[in-house]
Amino acid sequence: MKKIPRALAAALCVLLLAATLSGCAGGEKRIIRIGHNQATDHPTNLALLAFEAYIEEELGDRYDVEVYPSELLGSQTDMVQLTQTGAIDFCVASNSILETFSKDYTLFNLPYLFVSSEAYHQAMDDPEITGPIFESTKQAGFQAVTWIDAGTRNFYTVDTPIESPADLRGLKIRVQQSPTNVTMMSLLGGSATPMGFGEVYTALQSKVIDGAENNELALTSNGHGDVCKFYSYDMHQMIPDILIGNCGFLEGLSPEERAVFEEGFRLVNAVERREWGKAVEAARDRAVNQQGVTFLYPEVQPFQDICTPMHQDLLEKYPDLAPIYEGIQDWNAACAE
Repeated sequence: MKKIPRALAAALCVLLLAATLSGCAGGEKRIIRIGHNQATDHPTNLALLAFEAYIEEELGDRYDVEVYPSELLGSQTDMVQLTQTGAIDFCVASNSILETFSKDYTLFNLPYLFVSSEAYHQAMDDPEITGPIFESTKQAGFQAVTWIDAGTRNFYTVDTPIESPADLRGLKIRVQQSPTNVTMMSLLGGSATPMGFGEVYTALQSKVIDGAENNELALTSNGHGDVCKFYSYDMHQMIPDILIGNCGFLEGLSPEERAVFEEGFRLVNAVERREWGKAVEAARDRAVNQQGVTFLYPEVQPFQDICTPMHQDLLEKYPDLAPIYEGIQDWNAACAE
């Protein structure tokens, strides 16, 4: 199936909602639809398939879970809107998109927020940090139910190796559609080019952009390594993807059902993190040996020094995020020790 044009999103919403309601009639199983933008072999899809199997094993007499990968239900923005209305029940959204619904998600987009992957995982597993942020979109009709590890974001380019911030000057770099990411790119000297993830491969191939920033799986699962030959570990961000659910659906579950779903959400997180490590290792091997990608390891500190003022700017703009920010810094300090 092809990606659904944005113009059809409203019509899709009506059709899916009608199908969902008809599935509830006459005691039939309730269909649960989950959309995301990754390929079928991606850790996110594998985790959601595990969720599907678990829910149907526990509640198969009541629910039929359907997972739609590869933007089959539209772009991430389309899917978030469909989840808002209840036309679909869950989707995986980038943190950058959620930033447009709640300023609280802006915090996770800050470059160099976490000092290490360990600190990142510990902080994201801490409900005192994630809880207020995950619930901050309830008024919009959806809330986060778990986070999904998307690794470390780094720059990769078609033919310009990035070994210092100076190498980014004048380059058009695709960033996520987020004000924070645009600011980061501007500070580092590049020209930020926000666009949807599904458009990136063609833009790289046609040299509309000179590079992008993402994790290693973008090279292989999405084919970007066929075009981009340099991947630089500047490690500027560790941004989670977020599994969100429609509030109406979640609040309509019985206590027994909600407990099963909560366990399913924990399963999504555990399976995805386990598969993520294996996928990154395989992606690096394929990128080097089949795509001819060169991995670079620039000194991180110059990039970090340029971006650090963004932290104070954000806290001055959103002072109520300070306690969560300090909680993350506590985990940074604990993991550094």
